[in-house]
Amino acid sequence: MAEILFPALFILLALGLPVAFAMMIAVFVALTFGSSYPHLVVVKEMFSGLDSFPLLAVPFFILAAEIMTGGAVTMALLRLAQSLVGHLRGGLGHANVVSSAMFAGISGSALADAAGPGSMMIRMMEKGGYDRPYAGALTIASAVVGPIIPPSITMIIYAMQDQQVSVGSLFMAGVLPGVLITFMVLLANAYVSRKRGYVSGDSMPTLLEIGRIFVFALPALSLILLIVGGIRFGVFTPTEASVIAVFYALIVGMFVYRSLKLRDLPGILLKAAMTSGAVLLILGAARAFAWVLIIEGIPQQLAGTIISWELSPIVFLLAVNLLLLAFGLFMDPLPGVMILVPILAPISFALGIDPNHFAIIVIVNLTLGLTTPPVGSLIFVVSSTVHLKPSTLIRELPPFFLALAAALLLITFVPSLSTWLPAVSGF
Repeated sequence: MAEILFPALFILLALGLPVAFAMMIAVFVALTFGSSYPHLVVVKEMFSGLDSFPLLAVPFFILAAEIMTGGAVTMALLRLAQSLVGHLRGGLGHANVVSSAMFAGISGSALADAAGPGSMMIRMMEKGGYDRPYAGALTIASAVVGPIIPPSITMIIYAMQDQQVSVGSLFMAGVLPGVLITFMVLLANAYVSRKRGYVSGDSMPTLLEIGRIFVFALPALSLILLIVGGIRFGVFTPTEASVIAVFYALIVGMFVYRSLKLRDLPGILLKAAMTSGAVLLILGAARAFAWVLIIEGIPQQLAGTIISWELSPIVFLLAVNLLLLAFGLFMDPLPGVMILVPILAPISFALGIDPNHFAIIVIVNLTLGLTTPPVGSLIFVVSSTVHLKPSTLIRELPPFFLALAAALLLITFVPSLSTWLPAVSGF
């Protein structure tokens, strides 16, 4: 079936079908022409992939992010970011990057980062004299931290595929890599801003002004401390944390910032339901796709082949980076995690690679795929926001590709970036 499955998938993706439908149709085609299994097995496997209590965290975190994405919350984060770095050369660009990192602690999604504060920062940057294509490209690059800084939907799915890690340990493992990626994108923006003469018209705020802005933004920033701290100290599980995040977001939106009204809730619930449905459909389709691979014995064959090569851990990680970057050209992170992690994680563990370190490498690699054509979702989200052709944005991305590649290499060759914080946190 595999000789039918993969060609069918690539053809459907090339025709522009959404990833979930491409995987489902490819599985149906493979079963029709390559096996005697009934088609009902696809539905069964999709349901089995979604019949999981930990998976409840996904729609609840999505709902919490939708509630927290109100105007007051987003503006609080933007004001704080601008007060910290807005006075520097390329300050509005720096504020874009820093606000994306802050918002990552609320959304857990790169696409939410780009569509939320990213879209607002693009308008502000354009008014500040930045080229619109550059502002869009910077937003694409800065949104990469969305699934890296906790909470992260991708990390929740990864922990369900690899029993060597937990959601809590991955949340802690993603903090320093997320900060590193943010720093590298800031460096790239500083270089381009100096080269093109982007300057800042803002004066440096006083410490008192920064303090006031920080206090105003603190309720929004506290969500990440609530989630990670509660999981770390065993107060609640990741699934329970997602529910608490929803109630916390409601309290902050309605009673602290007072930007959320009861009449807004039906629209928020509908949007969160549609986003959750799309995510869960992808996960179900990925489960059916992975089932075909398993019954064909492909994971076992591939694992045996790679182990027989007797690669060193470093060479294996470099090969994994190349494989995942290529895979990310055509596949979103969530199905990538469900398909590849059961194959690659046991091999990395057998080679003595720390499971948290390997998990972050996989997640960062697949997330970078959101910035690369032909399937890069971030490119198309930002393209619709700035009303520019994707090709126009892609021409502005090379400096950020270099910055993100440098961050990936550091994460690969410096394991402590991913392992130190989980270790000192007791995971």
